Amino acid sequence: MSVLAFASPTEPPGPWLDSFARLAPRLELRVWPDVGEPAEVDYLLAWNAAADAIRAMPNLKAVFSLGAGVDHLQEVAAELACIPVVRIKDQALTEGITEYVVYHVLGFHRHMHRYRAQQREQVWRELPQTRPGDRRVGILGLGVLGQDAARALVALGFDVSGWSRTPRQIEGVRCLHGDAGLDQLLRDAQILVCLLPLTEQTRGLLNRARLEGLPEGACLVNAGRGAQLVEADLISCLDSGHLEGAALDVFAREPLPPGHVFWDHPKIQITPHVASITNPDTSTRYILEQIERLNTAGVTALEAGTVVDWHRGY
Repeated sequence: MSVLAFASPTEPPGPWLDSFARLAPRLELRVWPDVGEPAEVDYLLAWNAAADAIRAMPNLKAVFSLGAGVDHLQEVAAELACIPVVRIKDQALTEGITEYVVYHVLGFHRHMHRYRAQQREQVWRELPQTRPGDRRVGILGLGVLGQDAARALVALGFDVSGWSRTPRQIEGVRCLHGDAGLDQLLRDAQILVCLLPLTEQTRGLLNRARLEGLPEGACLVNAGRGAQLVEADLISCLDSGHLEGAALDVFAREPLPPGHVFWDHPKIQITPHVASITNPDTSTRYILEQIERLNTAGVTALEAGTVVDWHRGY
């Protein structure tokens, strides 16, 4: 019988314990730090777990990251070099991100941010409407999340471009890559959506030069990682009028501290890192499937593209 451990200072273990009890009653799920003998633990479910928790378990066969990113494990990347770290491929998580992106793209497209400002000033004024086909949306990151969001926006009629580190082909999406491709996407995007993983290459990517490279009046949707955005540069571009609005779900420091300039900025919409939330039931089913593959055929049997490559950072 496999032994699993759950380690997260922010994610409540209760729903996961319930899911495993219902779906795999023969498996034992222990919650860090009360895991008994750490050497007995075969698999770890982790989100923002302390490095001590991972280092304490010497016989791990795999670590499952309970979220879309793996930057929370960077501190122990060296220790995990010989242990497969698996990103959970959860359709419910993907759908949540797509809902968030579509909601904000439609909001900016239909000027809802400007109508909210007019409401505060008690101004009744109709703003011009643009057809979706004449609205250029750029998506940074064409992994599972970016591809799904791009397809949803294409289905709504938007002119969609996407950028990734390596070449991609997605029906209906203008796919770009490399430095030249990034520059082209930024020049065109009236609404920019960031869904990139956090790596050394993407940290600080959205700086003043790149934000100013967007068309005047552009809007930003960031559901990637907070450290990808240089916050002071965003404020500067919003205050100058070069950017018209921003919807932010992720921040360099979370929770966003009281008194932070973002809280009261009239052009910024804030959500507390809830663009999508991992669903314990659907994720448990996925984890159980991957454990079965590992136990029967080893790492090579894991679903393609889900094992983290630490050289790439995701």
